[in-house]
Amino acid sequence: MSLSLFRLFFLLLCFLPLAFSEDSAPSSDASLPRPLIIEYPQPSKAVDEELRLRCTSWRFAAETNNLSPWKTIPQECAEYVKVYMTGEGYSLDLQRVSEEAGFYAKSVELSGDGKDAWIFDIDETLLSNLPYYANHLFGLEVFDHPEFDKWVERASAPAIPPSLRLYEQVLQLGFKVFLLTGRTEKHRGVTVENLINAGFQNWDKLILRSSEDYVKLATEYKSEKRDEMVKEGYRILGNSGDQWSDLLGSAMSARSFKLPNPMYYIS
Repeated sequence: MSLSLFRLFFLLLCFLPLAFSEDSAPSSDASLPRPLIIEYPQPSKAVDEELRLRCTSWRFAAETNNLSPWKTIPQECAEYVKVYMTGEGYSLDLQRVSEEAGFYAKSVELSGDGKDAWIFDIDETLLSNLPYYANHLFGLEVFDHPEFDKWVERASAPAIPPSLRLYEQVLQLGFKVFLLTGRTEKHRGVTVENLINAGFQNWDKLILRSSEDYVKLATEYKSEKRDEMVKEGYRILGNSGDQWSDLLGSAMSARSFKLPNPMYYIS
């Protein structure tokens, strides 16, 4: 092959791809549909953080009793409350409250006359109903009393570990221990069974709602029962509860300790 013929062949190879490039393609090819690509917007981290902050603010207002009476948790905070109740946050908060109560209990100089008392609520204070509320969206559903009664009658609520430690410590220090609950007298047997199975023993008195107490708000009912204790000569030095209605009213204790509970509100 001559040099000039070789050069001609080389140039042909170089320009051949251009002859079939997109610009020179037949017009009919230009009408072929291109693949449709849809990009869905990804969740904004800023939006997620804003929701978390709003729900944290709501929980803070609920725990500090700054909200009006409420029946359910906010719809948008359902996942937030679930994560809090089943995660480390709730456990740490329970531990902190019980530790502070224990520090206080040890600092008190008891009279020795058997009249120094500590009051404990039961539900969400000594016993956890979290297994029940896990099946009822952690407070997103309106409270169903008959359904909750079925759960109570199973007598299977577990102990709240930091509360059990505080309970045992208070007993060892020499306090009289009164259990003051909104549960009714018809549930006395299963409540005693549940408490003992969960590790709570040797309380001095278990007080439940009688039939005439049914129509009373929790604050009124528990105030009346504390008034009776004071009339009997008891000094109420400590009180542990998960609701403000466990702690407020008349005959308040020298120190009260509010355990966290963003799942429900009792007035």
